[in-house]
Amino acid sequence: MDLGLDGRVALVTASSKGLGRAVAVALAEEGAHVAICARGAEALRATAVELGRLGAEVAVMTEDVTEPDAPARLVAATVERFGRLDVLVANAGGPPPARALDVDDDALAAALNANLLTSVRLVREAVPHMRAAGWGRICCITSYFIKQPSPGLALSNTARTGLWAWAKTAAQDLFADGITLNLVCPGPHATDRMKELGGSGGTGPMGEPADFGRVVAFLCSQPARFVSGAALQVDGAATLALS
Repeated sequence: MDLGLDGRVALVTASSKGLGRAVAVALAEEGAHVAICARGAEALRATAVELGRLGAEVAVMTEDVTEPDAPARLVAATVERFGRLDVLVANAGGPPPARALDVDDDALAAALNANLLTSVRLVREAVPHMRAAGWGRICCITSYFIKQPSPGLALSNTARTGLWAWAKTAAQDLFADGITLNLVCPGPHATDRMKELGGSGGTGPMGEPADFGRVVAFLCSQPARFVSGAALQVDGAATLALS
C-alpha cells in the first residue's frame, strides 16, 4: 500500500530512542523527511545516521521538548530547514509511578506539563503550517492506560487522559482543514527503557517497536484521511475496556 508519505516532512519529538525512534524510522521508510529531537546528542546522531541510510533528509535538534518554548523552536526550525511541515508526532517521556492520593502539586504540575501541555503546544505551533497547505497529520503518543488506568500510575493517567479529552475536541476543529488528529496508545514494547524496568511486569508479551512505528505511519498516511479523533491502543489485546 502506498501511504502517500513520499516527500512529506515530519517532526517526531523525543525520537532518539524507543518508540519515538521507531516512528521516525517507519516514516523514513515511507519516504518522508524527518526532523528529530531529544536531549541526548549522541543518541540523536545515531538515529540520524540510521534515517540517512534509509534515504531521508534529516534535521537534528537537541531540545528538551517539555520546556515551554521548545515546541515553537522545533516547529520553526523544521519549517526553516524543509520549507513545510506535514506530519507531527508528539512524544514525551512519562512521569514516575505514584498512587493517586500520594501525588503533590509539583509532581502533578510536572506531569501535566510533560504529557498534556507539551503536546498541546506542539499542535498549536504546527497547525498554521498545515492549514496553509490544506493537509496535515498529527499523532500524539500516549499510553494504553488512558483506556484502563493503572492504580500505580496516577500522574500518567491524569495527564494523558486530559490530552485525550483535548484531542477529541480539537480534532473536530481541524478536520475540515484536511488535518487529522489521533492518539496512539502503546502497551508494553521491547524498548531499552522497558527492558531496564524488567519487561512487561507480567502483563503479557511485549510488542516490537518497529511494528508500533508502522501503525503510527499508517495513521499519518493519505489512506487514513478519514480517521480522526481516535485513540488507538497498540497493546496486544491487554486492554479489557470496551470504549
